[in-house]
Amino acid sequence: MSKKIQVLFGLLIVISMILSACGAPQPESPLVTEAPVVVTEVPVVVTEEPGLDALALFTALAAELPADKGYGSIKVASLNEELAEKDLFILDVREAAELEKDGYIEGTVNIPVREVLNSLDKLPGLDDPIIVTCASGHRGGMVMAALRLLGYTNVRNLNGGVNAWKKAELPVVTGVALEAPASIGTAIIADQALFEMLNEFFVNLPEGFYSIKSDKLAEELAGSDLPFIVDVRSKGEWDKDGYIEGSINLPFSDFFANLDQIPEDKDAKIIVLCASGHRGSIVMMALRLMGYTDVINLNGGLNAWKSTGLPVSGLVSEMASFLTNLPTDAGFYSIKTDKLNELLAESTPFIVDVREPAELEANGFIAGSINIPIRDLLKNLDKLPAKDQKIIITCASGHRGSLGMMALRLLGYTDVVNLNGGLNAWIKAELPVEKGAPVAPTAGTAPEVDASAFAALDAYLSGLPEGFGAIKSPDFNTELVSGTVPFMLDVRTTAEWDANGHIEGAINVPVNDVPANLAQLPADKAAPIMVICASGHRGAMTQMYLQFLGYTNVRNLNGGMNGWIAAQLPVVK
Repeated sequence: MSKKIQVLFGLLIVISMILSACGAPQPESPLVTEAPVVVTEVPVVVTEEPGLDALALFTALAAELPADKGYGSIKVASLNEELAEKDLFILDVREAAELEKDGYIEGTVNIPVREVLNSLDKLPGLDDPIIVTCASGHRGGMVMAALRLLGYTNVRNLNGGVNAWKKAELPVVTGVALEAPASIGTAIIADQALFEMLNEFFVNLPEGFYSIKSDKLAEELAGSDLPFIVDVRSKGEWDKDGYIEGSINLPFSDFFANLDQIPEDKDAKIIVLCASGHRGSIVMMALRLMGYTDVINLNGGLNAWKSTGLPVSGLVSEMASFLTNLPTDAGFYSIKTDKLNELLAESTPFIVDVREPAELEANGFIAGSINIPIRDLLKNLDKLPAKDQKIIITCASGHRGSLGMMALRLLGYTDVVNLNGGLNAWIKAELPVEKGAPVAPTAGTAPEVDASAFAALDAYLSGLPEGFGAIKSPDFNTELVSGTVPFMLDVRTTAEWDANGHIEGAINVPVNDVPANLAQLPADKAAPIMVICASGHRGAMTQMYLQFLGYTNVRNLNGGMNGWIAAQLPVVK
């Protein structure tokens, strides 16, 4: 069969099959009952992204803000010096109306606190120096913390804010409105979730910015519903400067490792405070971001509390009471040379000479004295008699002896007096001195004293500068003649002031009245203050008290008005 015939034959078969299929009736399909399909749903496990760990963030931040760097702050004097040497980006986060009313530091850029994080394009680079300022340091502290968390490495907050700047009589611009800042770069946001958390906090800051003023806190503490007060200053500050009654001390550097010491209830009312408000603002912000709902910061810190005359507990409070109750009839805890000479004829009192050994070698000493230099006095309590026995302290002029007497009485020694006028007055009275070296003191057992008070007082005496914080009359007169005139506080009685005259320009606040009249002192605690009394004895005690209050530039007139008059320097009557 040929190939063509085979092909035709195949086609006929196919056509035949198609026609057959079209014509034949189709059988009904059988009814198929399908088994029900059981669908078992697999549960969907939604894994939420872990939230930001605010505790870890602020723990790390606190470690980057050491005490020797001001915890990320800068004082007004330091800022003023830096501005004289270089350009700094100053970011003022107050409201525009505040700048218009109170002025601002020249060169300032103003971005209100609620808008700062939405304006990162208006800030310099991540490593460029930025100074944040506000009114008191509260808002500035929060902004400094936020910017550092976002990667800005060179941000500092002006300690005390523009208020402190103005108190230091540093210049501000007034009457010139600031223009809205322009974009100077691109906002760099490495962690969007962190940015959003912080920005939400700032955008929603309420009126008052989660702070409370001293007078309002005092009102709350007078009520029955008392808040939990946590003081985040260092232990040294707590010991030295006192504290608000009822507060606990959790230093900033260790705060986030000790959260078990604050209330578990995150709705509990918590007041945070530090010295100026800077550290407190950071802790307050951290706690709120950790879920605490009622945390506020004491505006201006303990400095503001004390400047309004509100009470503090601790050593500073005891010092205030000590000065207030100094007995006039007992020579303010001093003894004159003739009385000491009479006492030596009757008995042998314990005399501790707090001069340096070279001074004793050069000028002699009172018979029976032991020598413990003032900086080492409290380290040698085991070489002193019991706390209820009589102790006479002497030095050269009475200045150091007064400091030592006050320190010992604050530690519980009940019968300590200072030789008025010191060895200089003793020699001037032609009373006998011995030459050579005194007998070495015998060690016994140191008495129990308050550990906090001891630490603060020992640190003070140990750190006394060269000259021990006193200045002689001729040297002080040279300063006055040159035009360097400090605030002069004369702490003699009114009768002494009237009878013996005073240095021109001085004001008179008797030593017993000083704690109640701190408002008469300069507001700026860095302002120079010269304390004056009759011999230097009361002046030294006043100086010590003011320095514990935070005044940093206080000196005592060595020899007091007696030394001034003896040098034939001018007196006003």
